[in-house]
Amino acid sequence: MTPPTILLVDDEESNLLSLQRIMKREGHRVVTATNGKSALEILRQEAINVLITDLVMPQMNGTDLLKAARAIAPETEVVMMTAYGTVENAVEAMKEGAYDFVTKPLKRAHIVGVVRRVLEKQSLVVENRSLRAQIEATQRRAIVGNSLAWRRLIDVTTQVSPSSATVLLMGESGTGKELLARAIHEGSLCAKGPFVPVNCAAIPESILEAELFGYERGAFTGAVSRRDGRFTQANKGTLFLDEVAEISPQVQVKLLRVLQEGELDRIGGKTEKVDLRLVAATNKDLSEEVKEGRFREDLFYRLNVVSVRVPPLREREGDVPLLADFFLRRYADKNRKQLLGFAAATMERLTAYHWPGNVRELENVVERAVVLTKNNTIEEGDLPHELLGSAGGSHSITIPVGTPLDEVERRLIFQTLKHTKGDKRLASQLLGIATRTIYRRLESARDESL
Repeated sequence: MTPPTILLVDDEESNLLSLQRIMKREGHRVVTATNGKSALEILRQEAINVLITDLVMPQMNGTDLLKAARAIAPETEVVMMTAYGTVENAVEAMKEGAYDFVTKPLKRAHIVGVVRRVLEKQSLVVENRSLRAQIEATQRRAIVGNSLAWRRLIDVTTQVSPSSATVLLMGESGTGKELLARAIHEGSLCAKGPFVPVNCAAIPESILEAELFGYERGAFTGAVSRRDGRFTQANKGTLFLDEVAEISPQVQVKLLRVLQEGELDRIGGKTEKVDLRLVAATNKDLSEEVKEGRFREDLFYRLNVVSVRVPPLREREGDVPLLADFFLRRYADKNRKQLLGFAAATMERLTAYHWPGNVRELENVVERAVVLTKNNTIEEGDLPHELLGSAGGSHSITIPVGTPLDEVERRLIFQTLKHTKGDKRLASQLLGIATRTIYRRLESARDESL
């Protein structure tokens, strides 16, 4: 553990040496200066825990040094040294932000006690910041849900987390795949290592290889220095490859080698070993991608050691109110608003909606409502138009009694396609039918129109 650094400032050398010996015996690292100007230079160059300065000095006195130190290094605590005749000035310095003052001649027990209290205060500040950061991170990564589908998913991820197996998360966009990947990492043996997420779809194909595997200086135009790739950054931790189906065939070959051999080839460099856990995710059917020749079969089997299907929000019955309340509290706190919750009719709207964008869409809707509402509850009018429905009803359909079943089917399919904005795969899932049934109905409708 690095010892605290104490900066001592006094124009009287005997006092400086005496105080230096005291602080060193306490195990502190000590830096000294004989004037305020030199002290400020030290503060600019390195981190100082405690600045102990004489009050009366030529050129720059202790109060002026205090003010300058507060501007340059606000985390540094300042303790004033003063003679009995200038105690009032020392009290004034405390009003400017000094932690405490000690009187000369110095008493070892007193100065040691003051410094100990300063360091304890700083330790508590750091600890509180760390706890706040952990709480915020936990809130950001909270796994909210109590539906049967969600509890089954959590059981599976909890069981697989302690292993070293590669995990493939499959599900629609916005279902929380990265959240689950983090949970798998935090429950694994490499939890103390880094968690490195990579959205393969967001990185241009031309630079994805360099981003993943790193490169040496001069490996290509623009490579002005050596750079570690995401695999190296994730060593002894977890690498999360989101949208893995978007990886090009060339990068797929290199990825396969890492999974098989635990080795990677840095561009323009030598082979190096890596030891990490890989979690991949996709919103595509990788087996279909293999059949279409867009994804390597051998890589698919390497990724598909443990496959986990992440259910869409529409299959998580009862989770919408829980998630909505969670997001309401988060964004109400963030925007400093006092909100009681959702009106009953609003929650009915949220629960009835099919959520094509899943949890991500729900979060955005709730954040928007929190920001725009003028009430102490979220009303229906605070929701976006697509949740309220339009004239003609995009979320319901009325069919007269006696309508032929073929016509009922046709209307349901076309209305559902309108609802999903043409997404045939999503429409088939909502209707519980095969995608080919939708294509067949569309072809039949075209033939009838000719």
